[in-house]
Formats: sequence, C-alpha cells, structure tokens
Amino acid sequence: MQKRVFIVHGWDGYPEEGCFPWLKSELEKKGFTVFNPTMPEPLNPQIDAWVSFLKKQVGVPDENTILLGHSIGAQTILRYLESLHGNEKVGGAVFLAGWIHLTDKAYEDPGDVEIAKPWLETPLDWDKIKSRSGKFVGIFSDSDPLVPISDSEIFREKLGMIIVTEHNKGHFSGSDGIKELPSALEAILEVFQQK
Repeated sequence: MQKRVFIVHGWDGYPEEGCFPWLKSELEKKGFTVFNPTMPEPLNPQIDAWVSFLKKQVGVPDENTILLGHSIGAQTILRYLESLHGNEKVGGAVFLAGWIHLTDKAYEDPGDVEIAKPWLETPLDWDKIKSRSGKFVGIFSDSDPLVPISDSEIFREKLGMIIVTEHNKGHFSGSDGIKELPSALEAILEVFQQK
C-alpha cells in the first residue's frame, strides 16, 4: 500500500515555508508520497474552503494516510476528520502548533479577528474526530507567542494525543528560522510503525 503524507500549511503559510521542504524530502527518501499543496487563499482561510480542498487532495482516506497540519492547518485536519463518513479513517494526524485558542498576539490587524472567529467558535465533535484516526501526535513550543501551551492538555484529554514539547521554537514558522524539525519526522514515522 502507498504510504501518503499530506502537509497542510498554516494561515498566511505556503508549501516552501519553514521545515516543510526538509520534511517532504526526508519522507520521500523513506518511500513516502508527500503532498504539500498551497491551500486556498492563505491570507483569508475559511473552514469550508480549506476542508473541501483537503478532501479533494486526499481522495479516499485509509490507514496509510497521515495528515500533518501546522497551526490553522491542524484545525483544518480536525474539521476534515469530523466530516468523514461511514468507515472512512486515516492512519494518524500530527499537529504542529495546533490550537483551540489563540493569544492576543495572533492578530496582526483587526480583520484577523473576524477570520479567526469561525475557527475558534464553531464547535468540534471530539468523539467523532477521535474515531477517525488511529493516532494523534501534537508538537508544541514552549515559546509559541500565538498558541497557549495549555491547549496541549485539551488535545491530550480529548484525543488521547501524544504531546511533544519543543523548546524555543516559536510558532514553528519560517520566520522563526525553523528549517528542520526532526520531531515532526519522528512523529510521522512512529505513526506508521504503529500499523
């Protein structure tokens, strides 16, 4: 079976940002097929547009499908998993700076509050999400200015997520100088080894 990894970048992100090119290259060396698309309107992420785009990218999900989302990309994956039907499942999900809440520093201008509002206020069906994936890993930074570290505990409680805490990695963005992230590679490999 083809091992597939889908990387979902964050708000105002892009496929070549930060550690994504390195991660794609490392996974391809190990025989994975890696999809790292540009999400629709990265400066104005909308739930319906991002989830339906991810659905088209993934096609038929299976146990050899792993999803990695950065920031709002993790929110997108949560909502994608919630939208699956029947017996549809993925092998696992890895969240890089995933969030349920945001700090005040996340808003660079007043329009950002309106963009974030649906993501923050639309409820999540945690039980359904948990039923759609074999494993969840969350990677958080203790110096993330945008995501409260307490969100990691919510993910652990709701999804049984394995939590990895990195030190001084900011929001794991290209602007934070993160070009390689071995913990993300290890998390994906660990999810596949659980099969």
